[in-house]
Amino acid sequence: MIQLIVFLPLLAAIVAGLGNRMIGNVPAKLVTTGALIVSCALSWPIFLGFVAGGASESVTPLLQFLKSGGLDVSWSLRVDTLTAVMLVVVTSVSSLVHVYSWGYMEEDPDQPRFFAYLSLFTFAMLMLVTADNLVQMFFGWEGVGLASYLLIGFWFKKPSANAAAIKAFVVNRVGDLGFMLGIFGTFLVFGTVSIPDILAAAPGMAGSSISFLGMRLDTMTILCLLLFVGAMGKSAQLGLHTWLPDAMEGPTPVSALIHAATMVTAGVFMVCRLSPMFETAPVAQGFVIFIGAATCLFAATVATTQTDIKRVIAYSTCSQLGYMFFAAGVGAYGAAMFHLFTHAFFKALLFLGAGAVIHAMHHEQDMRYYGGLRKKIPITFWVMVAGTLAITGVGIPGMGIGFAGFWSKDAILESAFAAGGDGQVAFLVGAFAALLTSFYSWRLIFLTFFGKPRWAASEHIQHALHDDHHLDGHAHGDNPPAQEDAGHDPARHGVGSDQVADGSGGYTPHEAPWVMLVPILVLAVGAVFAGQLFHHAFVDAEGGLAFWNGSLAFDAHLAHASHEVPSWVLFTPLVVMLIGLWIAYNNYIRDPDAPRRFTEMFGPLYAFLLNKWYFDELYNAIFVRPAFWLGRVLWQRGDVGLIDRFGPDGAARAVQGGSVLTGRLQSGYLYTYALVMLLGLAGLATWAMVRF
Repeated sequence: MIQLIVFLPLLAAIVAGLGNRMIGNVPAKLVTTGALIVSCALSWPIFLGFVAGGASESVTPLLQFLKSGGLDVSWSLRVDTLTAVMLVVVTSVSSLVHVYSWGYMEEDPDQPRFFAYLSLFTFAMLMLVTADNLVQMFFGWEGVGLASYLLIGFWFKKPSANAAAIKAFVVNRVGDLGFMLGIFGTFLVFGTVSIPDILAAAPGMAGSSISFLGMRLDTMTILCLLLFVGAMGKSAQLGLHTWLPDAMEGPTPVSALIHAATMVTAGVFMVCRLSPMFETAPVAQGFVIFIGAATCLFAATVATTQTDIKRVIAYSTCSQLGYMFFAAGVGAYGAAMFHLFTHAFFKALLFLGAGAVIHAMHHEQDMRYYGGLRKKIPITFWVMVAGTLAITGVGIPGMGIGFAGFWSKDAILESAFAAGGDGQVAFLVGAFAALLTSFYSWRLIFLTFFGKPRWAASEHIQHALHDDHHLDGHAHGDNPPAQEDAGHDPARHGVGSDQVADGSGGYTPHEAPWVMLVPILVLAVGAVFAGQLFHHAFVDAEGGLAFWNGSLAFDAHLAHASHEVPSWVLFTPLVVMLIGLWIAYNNYIRDPDAPRRFTEMFGPLYAFLLNKWYFDELYNAIFVRPAFWLGRVLWQRGDVGLIDRFGPDGAARAVQGGSVLTGRLQSGYLYTYALVMLLGLAGLATWAMVRF
């Protein structure tokens, strides 16, 4: 069964990719979508078996990969509770994204290639989560990196998509260098890459030291920090986060898959899989807490100013991943995985819902050109509201009532507070980020679905009305963010930071087709009920200990303590959610002119957040420009000026000059040849006389 789950997507990707247009759009979509639905159907019984307590860990050997000295790497598929959770997350979201893409990519000419890439992406992630050793995990790790590059740059004729794909690939290579060093160091210390063997031996290495960069440092701290650098790259944590918002250049189904189930969750999964190692390195855990909390705050602040609907949700993903990491840092690995589980449902819902909005608004992604859509696309409106209620954590503490995010995010905040020390600082940061999450999430809802229509100012809508011209050549394509498109500047219409002139311009938005709506409705069920159904197994002291069964380091004492926190801690998420909701309502419903006044009063702060804390500009000045300068110097002066000049080009010029000189001697006149012969004989005679 596990072999079918993992390899059906690969087989489908091969068929659709190699067959491509030869087999046609519909067969390619049927093969890939059918394979993912089968994988999903086989994954859920495995997961539910672990929930019910009737399943046990298993390892399925496949083949011997390599054996050299002490390095013995075999391909095996490990299935335990942690794997089972990831199986349902990956296959469920991926299968729904496949179905959704039938409608979203309907008129794209390269559908077989797109669906092949989606299936390849899923296969790589499944290989990662079923890995029994670090080398196999690294194979899946690099596989999702490759697939993300192909999917982000799917519309390769679009320069911004190519740039975003390269950016994602390069930034992740930085993180992957740390991950590789961590794997090398782990093999050096433990003499194996087998994950079970490493985790069993990890406690015995606590307190030991190793030489690193000329210093004697704590062994487990160094190994965990290097491994975590890889997680920072894949899961877009602060410092290596810059690729994630630009990944929105890919089609919206790709955004949903990357942000909800595959690439960005790989880092969280890896930390939880290797949690016994991190438990032996308190310094590394403190670093994980710091990076997670800082990312949580950073991304939430930036999301408050973005106007591109997909970028708001992208920064939301970055912020939610921060929650997962600081939960892992305080030792609440079960809560981290629970939030990963619930987040997959409501984040995929929000992205696919945003895709339905973009579809309805003829590719317009700037929320300033929306408004009044709740009556035009009511199904999309209600599912987006459900996703917003989930991500903002709406629920009543002590009553057992709440959406998915209420159960998982509150569990993280309560665990952080109960952990004490750095955890309580993370709790305060997380609570403030929850307020910002509520604000920007409801801001998205109010700007998109409420107020008067502001469609007339949209150039995309004008194209739809006048000449039906698709700017990117794809019927359901996404376009570069409005705030970065000089030809689509709201200032030209005399509008403020969050508002534009009223008017529908005669355009009537349309609801997405049912092939797109059904996956969103299924995800909405998960966003509403996933937390309610599974919180006991994931995070409760008794249920969690039995459910996880050693697949991660579950701290039953911390889980119990998180239920004993003061009442004000329990109600803090609810209070900050209501505050964020009130601020959004006041600024976008009650007093729509308030955002303009705020941006005028706090212009530098607004510019700082709008420009994403100037990370891109900083990296451009420190890394990108010097790298290009060095490249030009090595090319023009090193390659052309030195190597080519004195190497192949110099040799070619010498041969050419010699041939010209020789050609002049070949005149064809008899007296010329006679003169040469006489000179030769005279020279030979002179040599002979001197010699003898």
